Amino acid sequence: MNMNLTISTTAQAAETAGALIVRPVAPAELQEGAGPAQLGAGDPLAVDAVRESLRRSYRLGAFKAAAEQSLTMPLLGLHEAEAAVFVGLGEALATGDGLRRFGAAAVRELKAQKAERAVLLVPPALHGGTDGFGTAQAAAALAEGLTLGGYERSKTRAGEPLAARELRIELQLCGGAGEDRAAAWDEGVEHGRLAGETVAWARDLVHLPGSVLTPEALAEEAERLADEAELDVEIIDEWTAAELGMGGLLAVGKGSIHPPRMIVLHYEGDPDSTEKWGLIGKGITFDTGGYSLKRGLGMEDMIGDMGGAAAVLGAMRIIGKLKPKANVVAVIPSAENMISDRAFKPGDVLTMMNGMTVEIVNTDAEGRLVLADGLTTAIRRGATKLVDVATLTGAVVSALGDAASGVLGNDDTLRRELEEAAIRAGERVWPLPAYADYRRKLDSAAADLKNGAGREGAASIAGLFVGAFAEEKPWVHVDIAGTSWIGRPRGWESKGATGVMTRTLAELVLQDGGRGLR
Repeated sequence: MNMNLTISTTAQAAETAGALIVRPVAPAELQEGAGPAQLGAGDPLAVDAVRESLRRSYRLGAFKAAAEQSLTMPLLGLHEAEAAVFVGLGEALATGDGLRRFGAAAVRELKAQKAERAVLLVPPALHGGTDGFGTAQAAAALAEGLTLGGYERSKTRAGEPLAARELRIELQLCGGAGEDRAAAWDEGVEHGRLAGETVAWARDLVHLPGSVLTPEALAEEAERLADEAELDVEIIDEWTAAELGMGGLLAVGKGSIHPPRMIVLHYEGDPDSTEKWGLIGKGITFDTGGYSLKRGLGMEDMIGDMGGAAAVLGAMRIIGKLKPKANVVAVIPSAENMISDRAFKPGDVLTMMNGMTVEIVNTDAEGRLVLADGLTTAIRRGATKLVDVATLTGAVVSALGDAASGVLGNDDTLRRELEEAAIRAGERVWPLPAYADYRRKLDSAAADLKNGAGREGAASIAGLFVGAFAEEKPWVHVDIAGTSWIGRPRGWESKGATGVMTRTLAELVLQDGGRGLR
């Protein structure tokens, strides 16, 4: 069951009667001879009996204040709050990842306790910021963790749907905060809340069954998003796609009864500039592999083959609401890769939107085909630098597992910008080699290039196929096949869809457009 979370902030002592009080704890506070940080009269660790009980748990190893560790202690009249929720900070205090993990652990424990209201004490060491990590950034990271930590995949159930649980969390800035710091904190909380809610929305989108989220339905979702975020939208149907020569998109989609769509969103935040970001997200709403059929085991997870599309749409939601001074065209090539008498086959030769020809050697290498037409669509709408995001290869999972997304491109400056945005967002990326040797493996005797070259080096080769359509513009490719869907929860990421790259893409554009947090 998901919940409706409300986050507010106060610099005054909050009313804790009838609430749970969340107290972050560093290991050093519980060691012999050390005193706990002073967080004011409302601090449960200011109560001798509570402090000694927690220190006993520390000595016994029941609570070590490790990152993401939590312990709920009934206060039994020793404090006006009903109970204290102690959440470990570990050794990483004022870091983005540390605060996201802390927030996620706190909200999971509150959810387990069926709390309706909580007061979270924020020490000065967290809301004061450090040289490389400001107050607004700390607030955003904490709000993201709180918002995403309680996420659960919605189930399709018999009977009436369960009502969402309500939870109100009041963030108390301990030690006081001046007007400027309070304003920066509020800005960060709002930013983090928006980012967290948007990632949750992207996860929900990825979790939809393929019978529900067809290319047409994804286009309708994009139209609703455009209306909400004040974006311009164009939906290119199969007839217009044929007129425009989108051979890759049409080939992949023609095996399905649900026709493909090329979805285009526009944001113009700097109309006097000729610079324009092009964000392209793979939108395969279900992937059987086509005639190069996937194995049956695990094929149900192929509802997630549009994780790149969800990330791009989510980023555009954040961009549309925060309105950076930047221009963006977002492109979602969307299709179902199915088997039928109309489906494309190995040995076919396609003519792509930019006129290049492609020999099909593997129909399960379909994502790169739709992305190729997606890049051309973005370029023809003025994109000057390109970032594509896709659940593209199993090879990147073999190389990096689910710990990092693979990146490669033709421009080191753009790649570094994306890597820095990913660090700020708490999303790991790792560079893949882009040697010319890999590109030559795509040479074809039947066409300009072929869409695959076996298993060796496959993550790099697939990315370089997409890059062949960048028309020498700065371009970076992000393969999220291992990170878009995970088998067990970790930190602020839930089992199943993670919504990965939503925040990184938004951060990339927000920093460029002067709306990044400090």
